[in-house]
Amino acid sequence: MTVESTAARKPRRSSKRTSAAKTPQSSEPELVQLLTPEGERVEHPDYTIDLTADELRGLYRDMVLTRRFDAEATALQRQGELGLWASLLGQEAAQIGSGRALRDDDYVFPTYREHGVAWCRGVDPTNLLGMFRGVNHGGWDPNSNNFHLYTIVIGSQTLHATGYAMGVAKDGADSAVIAYFGDGASSQGDVAESFTFSAVYNAPVVFFCQNNQWAISEPTERQTRVPLYQRAQGFGFPGVRVDGNDVLACLAVTKSALERARRGEGPTLVEAFTYRMGAHTTSDDPTKYRADEERASWEAKDPILRLRTYLEKQELADEAYFSALDEESEALGKRVREAVRAMPDPDRMAIFDHAYADGNPLVDEERAQFAAYQASFAEEGN
Repeated sequence: MTVESTAARKPRRSSKRTSAAKTPQSSEPELVQLLTPEGERVEHPDYTIDLTADELRGLYRDMVLTRRFDAEATALQRQGELGLWASLLGQEAAQIGSGRALRDDDYVFPTYREHGVAWCRGVDPTNLLGMFRGVNHGGWDPNSNNFHLYTIVIGSQTLHATGYAMGVAKDGADSAVIAYFGDGASSQGDVAESFTFSAVYNAPVVFFCQNNQWAISEPTERQTRVPLYQRAQGFGFPGVRVDGNDVLACLAVTKSALERARRGEGPTLVEAFTYRMGAHTTSDDPTKYRADEERASWEAKDPILRLRTYLEKQELADEAYFSALDEESEALGKRVREAVRAMPDPDRMAIFDHAYADGNPLVDEERAQFAAYQASFAEEGN
C-alpha cells in the first residue's frame, strides 16, 4: 500500500470564519478513486474491486435506503419526536463501502453518525432512534452484531477500539477492528493516544476517518496543516486518502486495510474525503458558517447519483428495479415513522434519579424546580 505525500501549505491568515474557500487538502493529494462523479469506472494501481451486477445493485440499494432512513429521522426530529439527530447525508458511500468490507467476526466502534454502517451490520434502523428520543441508552446488543453502541464523547471510541484490537491479537483471532471518527475528532488527544498504542502493539485496527470538511463550524484547514491521512506516518503506520463519495473505492481500500490488519501487519488510517451535506446535527445551522456554493459543488459528486449513472450506462439496472426500490424506500420510511411514534415518551425526571447514590440537597432543589416548570405547561393547557 502506497502512502502519497504532499508539502504542507502555509495556513491562511484570514480570520473570517464564514469563508467558503477550499481547505488546503482539497486539491493536493490524489484520491483513490474507482468511480468518477460522472459514473465512469477508472483503474487504480494499488486497489481493485471486482463486483457482480447483484453486488453493485446491492451497494446502491444500501445507500438509497440509508439515505431514506436518515431523512425520515431528520423529519421526525423536526416534528418533535426525537430530541436530536445527526444526519449522514452525503456520507453514504463512505459508510456503506467500508461497512460492506467487514466480515461478520470483525468488530465496529462507531461514533453517533454511522447509520449506514449499522445498516450493514444488520442493526434494525428503529433501534438507532431510542437514544435520540431519550428512552434508552442504545437499543441493541453490541455483541449480537459486533457493532458497539453509539459513542457521543468525541474520539473516545478510538481508544476502545484499540484496546479491543489488542485483545483480539492476544487471543490469536484473525478478525479485525474498525473505529470510525470524524475530522473534528482527529484533533482529540484520545485519537493520538490510540494511534500510539495501536502502532506500538501492532493492533489489528483500521482507523476510518470520515473527513466531511467541517467539525461543526470549524473547517478542516483550521485543525491541521497536512492532509489527515499523513498523520499516520508520524506514528509508524500507513495512511491512505480515498474518495469518500465513491462507494467502490471505499470498499476496496477498507477491505485492503482490514486484510492487512488480519495478517498481523498492524493499523491503517483511512481518510475518506467526503462532505457533510446537511447540518452537523439538527441543532446546527450550517448557513451561518459556510456558503451555498460550497455545498452545490459537492452535490455534483453525490455518491448515490454517480453509482446510479454507472448502473444505467452499463445496463445493470432498469427502471423496474429503481421503481421497486423507491417503493421499498417509502415502506422503510413508514415503518420507521410508526415505530418512533409508538415509543414511550421519555421520563423527564429520570435525569435526577442517579446523580448521587444517597441524594443531594442541590439535586433535590433542582428536581423540584424542574417539576414545577413541567407542571406549568399542564396548567396553561387547562
